[in-house]
Amino acid sequence: KETEEVFKVKKSSYSKKIVKQLKKEYKEDLEKSKVRAEVNSPTDVEPPLEKTGQIKDIGQEDGTANSEHGEEEMEVESEKEEEKPKAGGAFSSALSSLNVLRPGEIPDAAFIHAARKKRQMARELGDFTPVDSEPGKSRLVREDENDASDDEDDDEKRRIVFAVKEKSQRQKIAEEIGIEGSDDEALVAGEQDEELSRWEQEQIRKGINIPQACSYQPAEVNNVYYQNTYQTLSYGSSYGIPYTYAAYGSSETKSQKTDNTVPFKTPSNEMTPVTIDLVKKQLKDRLDSMKELHKANRQQYEKHQQSREDSTKAIERLEGSSGGIGEQYKFLQEMRGYVQDLLECFSEKVPLINELESAMHQLYKQRASRLVQRRQDDIKDESSEFSSHSNKALMAPNLESFGRDRVIYQEQVKRRTAEREARRARRRQAREQTGKMADHLEGLSSDDEETSTDITNFNLERDRILKESSKVFEDVLESFYSIDCIKSQFEAWRSKYFASYKDAYIGLCLPKLFNPLIRLQLLIWTPLEGKCRDFETMLWFESLLFYGCEEQEQVKDDADISLLPTIVERVVLPKLTVISENIWDPFSTTQTTRMVAIVQKLVDGYPSVVNAENKNTQMLLKALLLRMRRTLDDDVFMPLYPKNILENKNSGPYLFFQRQFWSSVKLLGNFLQWYGILSNKTLQELSIDGLLNRYILTAFQNSEYGEDSIKKAQSVIACFPKQWFSNLKGDKTISQLENFCRYLVHLADTIYRNSIGCSDVEKRNAREHIKQIIKLLASIRALDHAMTVANDHNVKELKILIEGK
Repeated sequence: KETEEVFKVKKSSYSKKIVKQLKKEYKEDLEKSKVRAEVNSPTDVEPPLEKTGQIKDIGQEDGTANSEHGEEEMEVESEKEEEKPKAGGAFSSALSSLNVLRPGEIPDAAFIHAARKKRQMARELGDFTPVDSEPGKSRLVREDENDASDDEDDDEKRRIVFAVKEKSQRQKIAEEIGIEGSDDEALVAGEQDEELSRWEQEQIRKGINIPQACSYQPAEVNNVYYQNTYQTLSYGSSYGIPYTYAAYGSSETKSQKTDNTVPFKTPSNEMTPVTIDLVKKQLKDRLDSMKELHKANRQQYEKHQQSREDSTKAIERLEGSSGGIGEQYKFLQEMRGYVQDLLECFSEKVPLINELESAMHQLYKQRASRLVQRRQDDIKDESSEFSSHSNKALMAPNLESFGRDRVIYQEQVKRRTAEREARRARRRQAREQTGKMADHLEGLSSDDEETSTDITNFNLERDRILKESSKVFEDVLESFYSIDCIKSQFEAWRSKYFASYKDAYIGLCLPKLFNPLIRLQLLIWTPLEGKCRDFETMLWFESLLFYGCEEQEQVKDDADISLLPTIVERVVLPKLTVISENIWDPFSTTQTTRMVAIVQKLVDGYPSVVNAENKNTQMLLKALLLRMRRTLDDDVFMPLYPKNILENKNSGPYLFFQRQFWSSVKLLGNFLQWYGILSNKTLQELSIDGLLNRYILTAFQNSEYGEDSIKKAQSVIACFPKQWFSNLKGDKTISQLENFCRYLVHLADTIYRNSIGCSDVEKRNAREHIKQIIKLLASIRALDHAMTVANDHNVKELKILIEGK
């Protein structure tokens, strides 16, 4: 590379006089160079410098510059884009020996003359090269006169970097004859200057053999200039000429001296001597680095070995467990298909099971309704027959004026009367055969006998329903309707894969799954009948009794443990609800006893039934209460007859009255059998308020005051649960029995009054009757009334009577 020299100076304006002087001196110098060119060889010829008038300004121009100056700047700018920078020569080295112009300083004639002499000397030595580092830039700096008045800050922003442009021979001739810069461009396009080509080749040849220099130190000035860094070649070093350059620094620091000479030092090619210690040290360092690398590689190797062993173990473990997972997947897929088929089967068969169950319930309901309706008709017939206030309208309602319906009504009454008497005669005959005739009272027996026709029709319909039920699953494989087969499928799932079994909530689904099959087996199950089989002895109960009870340890919160209680809750309780609402007859002591027994068994043996939040239990109790209230409102009837009619104990009204009274007492006892199942408040409301105080006390008031009334009172008190009175405190009984206690006090007074004036035997019997009344009052914890009776009738054995209650 060739040395380049850049002058960065502040922009200034030269006067036209100085410019003309420079042009004149340049032409003289050009003539001298032509003369020397003829003498010297072509290789020593230096291309002429560009005339100083062509100046290019690369800084930003201020808006206050004149138009002439602006035209010159545009011309210089166009020349900058066309030409490329060229390297400087020995002229820069010669010029550096002079004092370099400071920024803003205008060169005088002596400086220009000295520069010209130096250039002449360089030409004679053959080392001349252009000082331009970039074409279109000159070492001279000019400044317009019109810009002299600009502020110092604006001057710092404008910078002019220029250099003398190299010109060909044609350009020199064109300049001498006065052709402008625009014409010179046309001359350059004509042909290539041969002299310039030779000179360039010589300079390239010289630059190949010259070492490069890479140091410079730019100077800093106060003004703002371009900062350029160059790697220059000390052209004059081969000739012993000192290498210098001038530069101007940034505007951000203070100006420094412009004379910055840097001597070029020839680089040394000597190398550090090689010794044995140096070789040992290098070998040792290399050995240490290899050891460290070997250690790191070994650690990495060990890590990979451990990872390989872990992967091998994982593969073996997974391969060992893959067989079980495959079997589990296969099993679960089979169970999935089985369950889907089972549900599809049930979706088709469950509607048939529901229809059969409804048909069976309807059959039992019709029979129970027929019996209840017959009893109500008998009561109406007897009441109409023995009523002293009866008339034809009452005996035969809805009769036409012509009396056509009277005959039909009378025939129906005669038929019902004949059937009723025949049933009573058969029951009386049965009691005589069993020896229970003496203890029996009319009205205590349940008139639930059926005719042979009704029994035959009932059995035929029931058999038909059973036959239809046996055909429900005749087209289905046993594994889809047999409880044992279905249970075995889920037991296998539970025993093999309990986790998935539990996650599928099979324990909660099994009661619903077995529901239709169990209801089909309970189709004819009716606990009101004597021959009814206990559900705990049925096949479905025995099959599911030990489900989920393996020898292994039980899991906490296992739903399979409560499988049977849940089935009883969801199957048996709804069945009992339907029976109690439509089939059970509260007047029947036998049915009531059996119904109470089955409900009490469920309460004692199945905790889920006792749960207050159990909806099925609530529905069952609600059905029981509704049936009892309906019986109390529709079936209880107590006739009222004058005493003179009741004096004849063989008359029909007396027998009808006694039958209705004892049937009411029987109903009272049936109601109170529900003690422990229904609440005391509910039972007291039904039995005492609804039955005793409303019907039975009315019959007591119409009865004969004597031994018969005491016997009836004893029967009533025998129906009361003893637990009602065992926990009472004080001398008073429960509030609902106050009316009954007053009746007993009135009965004692009546017996005493009736004994006045009678024989001693009758008085003694009357006193015994009064003592019995005191015992009855003490048995129901009505001590205040008992003391009143004892005081009124001078009974001194009160304490003994109370303790012997």
